[in-house]
Amino acid sequence: MSTKGIDVSSIQSETYDVKGLDFVFIKITEGHSYTNPKWVAQRKTARNAGLVTGFYHFARPGPFEVQADYFLSQINLVDGDILALDWEDPGISGAWKDAWIRRVQKKAPGHKVILYCDRDFWLNRDTTSFAGDGLWIAQYNGHPGRPDIEHSWVFHQYSAQPVDKDLGNFKDKAELVAWC
Repeated sequence: MSTKGIDVSSIQSETYDVKGLDFVFIKITEGHSYTNPKWVAQRKTARNAGLVTGFYHFARPGPFEVQADYFLSQINLVDGDILALDWEDPGISGAWKDAWIRRVQKKAPGHKVILYCDRDFWLNRDTTSFAGDGLWIAQYNGHPGRPDIEHSWVFHQYSAQPVDKDLGNFKDKAELVAWC
């Protein structure tokens, strides 16, 4: 496993260090009305560096349909873009996250749609083990690329210092691109 990436949001710069990276996930939306004001510039930084690019939505209580549609309305998707649901709010049920993922899969065919959550949510809140096209698990256990879960995973967020750092469960960037 040797694909490296980060995830960024409005708290990071529009131009971030891409040296040694294969991918980046960019926060686009939250709830039904917030849009990251830096996301377009952050996407440009990723695309100019040739990185595999993913976009994520931070879920908040409210209709999943409205949030899924709002998220998709903000993005001009290109082939290979990955879409993700960031499931951290305890007010969001497992059924809600499943419905959001399925709606985005239906409305964005040809794009991988994955679930981001931490180990606690995955083991103690999830009741369906549904992660769409893959699980992006957050666990800062000191073992990058070895999260303490039995379920298969595609990305592991292993650190938040100085930015959120991730490893992809792919032998190299070519394998990641082929998966996308």
